[in-house]
Amino acid sequence: MPLAPTLTLRNGLAMPVVGLGTWPLRGADAAAAVRTALQAGYRLVDTAENYRNEDGVGQGLRDSGVPREDVVITTKLNKEWHGVDGVRQAWRASTERLGVDYLDVFMIHWPNPGQDRYVDAVRGLTALLEDGSIRAVGVSNFTPAHLRRVEEEAGLVPDVNQIQLSPYAARRAAQEYHRAHGIATESWSPIGGSGDGLRSDPVVAAVAEEVGRTPTQVVLRWHVQSGLVAVPKSGDPGRIAENLDVFGFELTDEQMARVDGLDRGEVDVADPDTFGH
Repeated sequence: MPLAPTLTLRNGLAMPVVGLGTWPLRGADAAAAVRTALQAGYRLVDTAENYRNEDGVGQGLRDSGVPREDVVITTKLNKEWHGVDGVRQAWRASTERLGVDYLDVFMIHWPNPGQDRYVDAVRGLTALLEDGSIRAVGVSNFTPAHLRRVEEEAGLVPDVNQIQLSPYAARRAAQEYHRAHGIATESWSPIGGSGDGLRSDPVVAAVAEEVGRTPTQVVLRWHVQSGLVAVPKSGDPGRIAENLDVFGFELTDEQMARVDGLDRGEVDVADPDTFGH
């Protein structure tokens, strides 16, 4: 299977537009999924301190036989590390668990505005970028208001913001802000979570029948054609292959518009002003 196309981040890193999400896989299951995905052609793997699987992800990378430098690894730090020095400590712990010398994208997992340290955390990421410890600065679950404050107070704009995003929660305002500021939008829970609601939606099912693909492939193709990066999770080898096989077809403008019409706003989106770890 050919490799996924890439999107060039503001600091120059070429990020594949489809990658492997790994939550809630742990241990040997995480290692097996990562190995399978990399051998199938994936070159982006997403993990986090809070997933408690960085050790398994690192093992899967080593088991795959794919050179480290060919793989984009993204991981995330928890709120107790927010701060310039704390971020460096979190980086050291994550690289040790993963068994790597550097991270491609290091992200603040949630802004946690209640403790009011996320601006300093971004400063810490920038220091890591400057000394080559990471290749790009990432945040996750930041709203335009959080991003605006980071830019105003620290003069910093992250490379990527990973947010909950699917056709049911298209996050139009966030996408527009990201585009205006050169921030790549990465979708977690891109096919709507672990339930089958989106995959069995009549609109998605109809488009899937029209293009001769699965509903999941239609949803992931929607992400790709919307200019997003998607990291669907699966531990099943068949689905891992299916999720990457979305580059041999296109949705028409009319089909894209029908999927766009599924947006329900942010009713089911976790509020990053009140939730976080």
